Amino acid sequence: MATKRETAEPVVPLFVDQYFIRWYEADVKGESCEDHCIPQHSNRICVTTLAESHPVLQSGETIKSIPCQISTNCSRLQNKVSGKFKWGAQFLTELIYCSDGEEYTVSSCVRGCSMEVNENILHKLSILQEKPSTEGYIAVELPKFEESKNITEGLLTQKQYEEVMVKITNRPGSMSKMD
Repeated sequence: MATKRETAEPVVPLFVDQYFIRWYEADVKGESCEDHCIPQHSNRICVTTLAESHPVLQSGETIKSIPCQISTNCSRLQNKVSGKFKWGAQFLTELIYCSDGEEYTVSSCVRGCSMEVNENILHKLSILQEKPSTEGYIAVELPKFEESKNITEGLLTQKQYEEVMVKITNRPGSMSKMD
């Protein structure tokens, strides 16, 4: 009896996986598991996203707001960047978002100019949790040219990050939700 040969659909890698190298910052600002992922393109552009282990992605809590108003006269959303030297770009230091009473700080893990804040996550807050590596990115940054070779110093590669996460989840008494 002849059996049908099953043909598996080829797995197409995400755009991010094809064209970006993922770097990680663990325990940002000393906060346990508040890890960030920084995909970096070959043209130096970096994207700030939340790592899979971040409490916002693990807890399942609902995000209430992501304020982008820095001061009464300064909003990240009104920021205009132009020209070869990216005039008007702000240095992204912190974005704060609140989730059911909890506050988490999202910091830039690379020194550079904030080119864009993802306005889509402001209109649909759940996209940050549903698609954190793609449509739910937080900001796009351009590192200073003279610092672009050194921006990954102190950051973990994807393999190093996975090894760190395995050690944490295998630690006795670990309350990790990474399973």
